[in-house]
Amino acid sequence: MDDLSRGRRRAALLALALGGVAIGLTEFAAMGLLPDVARDLLPEAYARSAPDAVARAGWTITAYALGVVVGAPTIAALTARVPRKRLVLGLLVLFAAGTVASALAPTFELVLAARFVAALPHGAYFGAAGLLAATLMGPGNAARGYAAVLSGLTAANVVGVPLVTRLGQAAGWRIAYLVIAVVFAATLVAVLAIVPAVAAVADGSPRAELRSLRTPQVWLVAATAAVGFAGFFAVDSYLAPVTTDVTGLAPTTVPWVLVAVGLGMTVGNALGGWFADRDLRRSLLTGFAAVIAAVVFFGLAAGTPAGLFAGAFLVGATSLFLGPALQARLIAVAPGAQLMGAAVNQSAMNVANSLGAALGGLVIARGHGYLAPTWVGVGLAVAGLGLAALSFAAQRRGPVPEPALT
Repeated sequence: MDDLSRGRRRAALLALALGGVAIGLTEFAAMGLLPDVARDLLPEAYARSAPDAVARAGWTITAYALGVVVGAPTIAALTARVPRKRLVLGLLVLFAAGTVASALAPTFELVLAARFVAALPHGAYFGAAGLLAATLMGPGNAARGYAAVLSGLTAANVVGVPLVTRLGQAAGWRIAYLVIAVVFAATLVAVLAIVPAVAAVADGSPRAELRSLRTPQVWLVAATAAVGFAGFFAVDSYLAPVTTDVTGLAPTTVPWVLVAVGLGMTVGNALGGWFADRDLRRSLLTGFAAVIAAVVFFGLAAGTPAGLFAGAFLVGATSLFLGPALQARLIAVAPGAQLMGAAVNQSAMNVANSLGAALGGLVIARGHGYLAPTWVGVGLAVAGLGLAALSFAAQRRGPVPEPALT
């Protein structure tokens, strides 16, 4: 990649990040549109009890998360010998098709199925595109390569998600998802035209990728991400009803709250990539402590507009600070199977998505109110900190190599 001009390199990174934008839209727009989905697909349940219907609509988030969990390691294993650019292009085709199906499915059950299918390429995309970006940036940039692709997701939360949420509220959530499918198609064209080809790992194989799953540290770090990051999703999944029913603001305010989250995510992701490439252990442990503090602040302050916006920013910033560090950590503990390590991280993140949304919906459905998921999130983040500390303590008995590009 040394022969690439600076302009071509930046354009290639932007093309890969555009995929992160599209993924951010398809994943996070659902949070702001849950009441609209509930009214459209579950009208009788919504008429009986809006909170119950919104909680049930939250299963669309869970279905997407489960699709990531299933798809990430499966695709990573089956495509170990596929050149990364070709893999990224194939994943974008599947994204676009699944998102169109989500928009057109006529029933709640079919929408759940479509969301599951649309999510299958999610983890493999961030894994393959992140490794491709790291290769473009050069050795020693494993975390920042992932952060470059993840920056598209954070940008989506600053601008795209609020705009698509507002569009969905005005024109219908189905129109919003059709627009998201167009963004996936645009990414496909950009990657095809700009991103240089990178060969697959020479000795890559399904067996080598799957062998990494025998490593106890892989499962321990995956559990850290799955449990700890669920604290973010427990809060983020129910920002719309918190904004309208707890803080007492108009539904049109929801997109602006999402902007606050997105701005925080953008800042946190940029700082997290830089710090993780310098001190991975400190980044993870201090990052989890910061998440706990931010979620507690949100729970105490979200009843006021200022507290809601400040808390949303802090939760987004502290949570995404952890993103590059968790990615780099999983690549580090899966030597020789970087794609699997990167993909497992995405599976873990979406176990977190599923866990946070499901537990948050559970406490809401039991009548504890829309802020109850916040305190669930505190407990999950505390558990994540404990698991991270346990992982590093276990490492002292057997050193884990630093992540290296292949």
